[in-house]
Amino acid sequence: MAMVTTDPLIGRLVDGRYEIRARIARGGMATVYLALDRRLEREVALKVMHPHLAEGVEGAAFVSRFRREARAAARLTHPGVVAVYDQGLDGDTSYLTMEYVPGSNLRRELRTTGTLTLGRTLDVLAQVLGALAAAHRKGLVHRDVKPENVLITADDGRVKVADFGLARAVTEVTTTATGTILGTIGYLAPEVIATGACDARTDVYAVGVLAYEMLTGTLPHDGSTPIQVAFQHVHADVPAPSTHADWLPAQVDELVAGFTARDPGGRPLDAGAALEALRRVRLTLEAISPDLLERRADPPAGFVPPSEPAADDADQADDAPPEDDDDAGDELDAIPAGAFTVAAPATTTTTAGQDAGPLSTWFGDNATEQLVERPTVAVAAGAPAARRPRGRRVLGSVLTVLLVLGGGGSGTWWWFAEGPGAWTAVPAGLQGLPLADAQERLATAQLDASTEQAHHDDVPAGAVVATEPGEGERVRKDGTVRLVVSLGVLMVTVPDGLVGASEQDATQALQDAGLEAGRSTQEYSDTVPAGQVLAASQEPGAEVPHDTPIALVVSGGPAPVTVPQQVGRDREEAQAALEELGLQVRFTPDEASETVPAGQVIRQSPENGTRAHRLDTVMLTVSDGPPVVAVPDVVGQRSADARTALQEAGFQVKENKYLGGLLDTVRFQDTQGEAQKGSTVTLTIW
Repeated sequence: MAMVTTDPLIGRLVDGRYEIRARIARGGMATVYLALDRRLEREVALKVMHPHLAEGVEGAAFVSRFRREARAAARLTHPGVVAVYDQGLDGDTSYLTMEYVPGSNLRRELRTTGTLTLGRTLDVLAQVLGALAAAHRKGLVHRDVKPENVLITADDGRVKVADFGLARAVTEVTTTATGTILGTIGYLAPEVIATGACDARTDVYAVGVLAYEMLTGTLPHDGSTPIQVAFQHVHADVPAPSTHADWLPAQVDELVAGFTARDPGGRPLDAGAALEALRRVRLTLEAISPDLLERRADPPAGFVPPSEPAADDADQADDAPPEDDDDAGDELDAIPAGAFTVAAPATTTTTAGQDAGPLSTWFGDNATEQLVERPTVAVAAGAPAARRPRGRRVLGSVLTVLLVLGGGGSGTWWWFAEGPGAWTAVPAGLQGLPLADAQERLATAQLDASTEQAHHDDVPAGAVVATEPGEGERVRKDGTVRLVVSLGVLMVTVPDGLVGASEQDATQALQDAGLEAGRSTQEYSDTVPAGQVLAASQEPGAEVPHDTPIALVVSGGPAPVTVPQQVGRDREEAQAALEELGLQVRFTPDEASETVPAGQVIRQSPENGTRAHRLDTVMLTVSDGPPVVAVPDVVGQRSADARTALQEAGFQVKENKYLGGLLDTVRFQDTQGEAQKGSTVTLTIW
């Protein structure tokens, strides 16, 4: 049962606003309280930094880290991230005000059930990756993803990621000047252990370890000391979860293997990319067998679920939060998760009963499970505890390192042959430097340089484009760094024969020459067939940068026109009007017409309003006037009969009568033989 202590802050009003009501948890850096925000009348989690950490020369670093946590988390607005509301200083009290999350955390759920179902595992991973993706989009890396930092709300079981206390901007240098590595050993990526460098893929590695632990109930790497666990992270792949539960499908093994690839280049670029991969796997599993998501691996051997809540469990009533004992001085802050606690780690002490410091805790005889459940620790030589004299800290660290690395000779060999002592980091700032300067900087770092050349659009000729390994990545101390040196912009010769070629052939010729065809434009031409290139934006044989687009002017053939109405117009007028539009005119033989006067257009092809093109031909048929027909011979006939015969033949009749037409007989007619229909025939009658 936890010891009940009297906390002088309980009941105090911080900064005239936050009324402290109960203590939730206590860590090595801060204590978390349940408080009431009187101004907004809401419950909050108040994280108060231990006053003694702000003392002395190193106090400023603790205060800076404490405030950096506020700034890092305040940049994030996401339902899966514990929100930070406020940060301030009340006298000697530095505090953060955060979202109060009643509930538990993933560590307690694993203690209760041993393992999680496949579906629950994928759900938790998706929510964690969603929160981390929001951080990565803001340029932040969490750096301490572990079950203790995955909070589970009491009402709906949603997941929230807490404790961005180690968060750093991706663009910052992530290795400290002293070589201290911050993180939790069971979840540290190999590159963090080897060089201290990290980026978004470091969080993805920790999520992969988290997935393995939820599925199997154990961490992938085990050892009696932290150095053994670290060695396995660097030199051994994470085992497939199916080795513990053979029913797990290959897709799950591949997902975990991808997240935990020892080479960061083999992992998804960030949490967003990892989330997409996770969703694809889930869709595949649901298609294979929805029942598969309900299966759970057997808990590891020796697992015993808790029979009853311990006195310091986090599911106590909110009005009676646990009074945790003080954590070890080398630990960082505890996790503010509503009303849950983090198990205090085992600590080693000197004969005087004082803490032995970070290194002795790191290399001490702690079990792996204790390492997993402890809060974040400092991992490396020379990480000082805040409350110990500098001389004792240095002496203890040196002795511990000598004991660990020198014992039996094997530790020393590993440290300098394969361990961190055999490696260094590629210097930063090489990109963009002239080759000679970059070689000099590598020589200063006692590294050799090899070179290769490549064209580059932005880096001037003679300057470094990239390095292999990359800047900040690890390289053996006697190794070689390959420098890619810029040849400047690649210049390409514009090929001949573009003009007159088809657009497709010209585009292919540009691609073969290493150029790209720009946006083509169309111009009409009476002489160049449609689809052939009329002109190019660069002259043949010109030297241009490889990314210069070559614009092509392509012929659209003769321009389109609309054929106008010409029926009823005189022959000459119709021909002139059509030729003015660029159309050609051809005439058919004239045709007789009783309705259209001679010389006028009877019909046209194409007809009026038809869409055509310049140089197309329009056929015109012109009237030759009325047809020529035989004229009836009516001489000797009575006038009425003669008139009827001529009119029926299509002629007009004119009569000249003499003596009053006494005998009414046609004596003469002026037209005989043939005549145009409709013409007039004059008759002489007497």
